[in-house]
Amino acid sequence: MLSPMRPAIDYGDRLRAGVLIPSGNSVAEPELRAMLPAGVSMLVTRLPLLGSSRTELMGMLDQLEASAKLLADAKVDVVVFHCTAVSTFAPDLAQGIRERIEAATGIRSFSTAEAILTALARLKARRITLLTPYIDEVHQREAAFLESNGVAVASDANLGIDTNTEMSRLEPGEILHWALKHTRGSTDACFLSCTAIRSAPIIHSLEQALGIPVITSNQSMAWHLLRGGGVSAAGQGVIEGAVPGTVQGFGRLFEFDR
Repeated sequence: MLSPMRPAIDYGDRLRAGVLIPSGNSVAEPELRAMLPAGVSMLVTRLPLLGSSRTELMGMLDQLEASAKLLADAKVDVVVFHCTAVSTFAPDLAQGIRERIEAATGIRSFSTAEAILTALARLKARRITLLTPYIDEVHQREAAFLESNGVAVASDANLGIDTNTEMSRLEPGEILHWALKHTRGSTDACFLSCTAIRSAPIIHSLEQALGIPVITSNQSMAWHLLRGGGVSAAGQGVIEGAVPGTVQGFGRLFEFDR
């Protein structure tokens, strides 16, 4: 009898996600893959986006259907539009993005904005601290999006950074120090927004320091993906003292996976 072939390859036969991300984003893929359990794969297509101007953000949607169809060719189970700044651009834009993708592919879809709102609802977070790396215009639009969906932004801060490349250069320690400094008052959760910042490594530490749940764009997307696909994330990640049977180290949100 032939012995099993090595190395073993995880082809993602439990759940295969097609993900559309900004072309300049180098952070989302490694963070998301760190959160996905065995048997879940992520196939990625990029859409053009480097900066934060209104024209650039809306231009990311020009090739939406064509790019989604390329992911559909790989027989993915779900197509995710993964960009916070674009999907929160206006109150109804996330729904429109989902409808366009589903019409073009016939495949279930969701956006980062929808994942964030679902995560906040699951945590019963009605008053939050919003922290973003964005320029003022983008930050204010995101705050307005949350408010229009019944989430009060009780405190907030932004860094005024324009491009994905600059955002990706922020070290996790810098983000942690900044978040601790700017999370003020009594809030239900801290939301570290943006798929392009290295926020995943600090979720656990920030929750311990603040005593409230912390969500991020990438974490919310991974959680919503697994939840919608009926896949348990139990045991993924390693951190001392984490709750058994949860995604460990990526926040309280994943405790609802038990």
